[in-house]
Amino acid sequence: MTVVLIFAAIAVVLFLAAFFSKRRFGLLGLALTAGATLSTIWSYDAGLLLSSLGVFPNGPLTNAVALSAVVLLPALLLLFHGYSYKSLIGRLVGALLFTLLALAFLVEPLEFALPLTGTAGQVYATINGYKDIIISAGVIIAVVDLFFTKPAKHDKDKHR
Repeated sequence: MTVVLIFAAIAVVLFLAAFFSKRRFGLLGLALTAGATLSTIWSYDAGLLLSSLGVFPNGPLTNAVALSAVVLLPALLLLFHGYSYKSLIGRLVGALLFTLLALAFLVEPLEFALPLTGTAGQVYATINGYKDIIISAGVIIAVVDLFFTKPAKHDKDKHR
């Protein structure tokens, strides 16, 4: 049950961050994809770097925290910059898509740190089974969302 509570807590935090920042899903989704790519490249080195800084002792928890941070960091940086939604429904849908994609990318890093026995193992297996579909759909929707993003209109008088 711990796995479900941890996933729920992470989901709530990610959803609220995306909702209140009003940022569009397209750029955030591609930033999550970039973070996930970097986490696969730096899988071993990220944990060693974090443990060498003295933040955590070397172990499975250190690797999980380091890889999760690498996955989320590009998107979290973009929560403060970029195009935003104007409508409440856009914000809700964008935040929900961001949360789902982020959780799909965090399934593997969290596997190293969480005890996956009994019901928790079954929940993890279910989430892991749909991970590839969620990631594929999320990246496609993120690219499509970028096509619908319009640059902000600036008055010509304000530039001079």
